[in-house]
Amino acid sequence: MRPSVLLFDIGGVLVENAGFEELRRMCPEISGDPELRLRWLGSPSVMAFERGRISPTEFAKQFVDEWRLPLSPDAFLGEFESWPRGLFPGAADLLDALRPHYRLACLTNSNEVHWAARPGLRALFHEIFSSHELGLVKPEPEVFQHVLEHLSVEPDRVAFFDDSPPNVEAAAAAGMRAHQVVGLGELRGALERLGLLP
Repeated sequence: MRPSVLLFDIGGVLVENAGFEELRRMCPEISGDPELRLRWLGSPSVMAFERGRISPTEFAKQFVDEWRLPLSPDAFLGEFESWPRGLFPGAADLLDALRPHYRLACLTNSNEVHWAARPGLRALFHEIFSSHELGLVKPEPEVFQHVLEHLSVEPDRVAFFDDSPPNVEAAAAAGMRAHQVVGLGELRGALERLGLLP
């Protein structure tokens, strides 16, 4: 049975995000990308901010202290604002082609700073789920249950696309058809392979 909902992560799938590249520059002592991603995902300041529990100013103070960055909170926040680079070329056209055939939704771990930098995103989807508005983050099982309840859809009618293996695993555990893709090329390839392109 074909899915009725296509659920997309944003950063790394539809939007180019330079966050980990910038973090590597700020933290050259961290040995590699997997270690950096694990530290980011386990960061108390990041989790509080992406759950909408602290302000941007408080996040910057806590993050600079936690990561021992050699810059002021204000300087860090100025750089942090620029991490999302915008939609990958062709992403909006792809969503426009899919929208008449599926219910399009996004599920993203985000925050009020980066969400404010993406003002046109809401128009691309039928439903928006962002961690800073929900108070829940991926890969927590609760966030996937919330999405399913809100959409009033059976899990196997949802095809989910994310660049993070833990998020894909959690979506699959919730019963969704979950696929790991990095960037628009892999997303388009997965949609074609699954027979979901119009």
